[in-house]
Amino acid sequence: MTLIATLDELSSLKILTYPNPALTKKSEPVEEVNDDIRALAQAIAETMVNAPGIGLAAPQVGILKRIIVIDTARVNIDIEGASKPLTMINPTIIETCGLVVDEEGCLSMPKLYADVPRPEKIRAEYTDIDGKRQEISATGYLARCIAHEIDHLDGVLFWDHLGVIRRNMLKLKFTNLKAS
Repeated sequence: MTLIATLDELSSLKILTYPNPALTKKSEPVEEVNDDIRALAQAIAETMVNAPGIGLAAPQVGILKRIIVIDTARVNIDIEGASKPLTMINPTIIETCGLVVDEEGCLSMPKLYADVPRPEKIRAEYTDIDGKRQEISATGYLARCIAHEIDHLDGVLFWDHLGVIRRNMLKLKFTNLKAS
């Protein structure tokens, strides 16, 4: 299965911004980690670094596949045995602990930030770039990044974790930011 028509298209992935409908759609699982998937993950990583960003999910570049990439080097986190950047295919959070409210932004909503509640600790399962199942325990900022990017795979944006009034205020603010 070819995900993208040409390698040229892979080298020019564009980050979608709200209100693009792809950002609110649920992504499909990756059936097999093959060269197409590895090339896609690499292209997502390059797009993230060039943005610059700390994390990016496939739906943010218009591809509804369950792939996220996190630049652990940018947040000074070294995960033994993990790819750099950390590529997580078909990730699932299997355990959470605690709750912390902290500021978040998103490459799909540039210049918009809000305090968002997220688990303080998570445990997640995923398939790595070599097709092997892995498990990761993360705390703090890494846990926040993983949860944020997994949300994108389910069509959830960070403001969806906020109350309706705050969410509507942020949507209006973002509309005004885009217009200016």
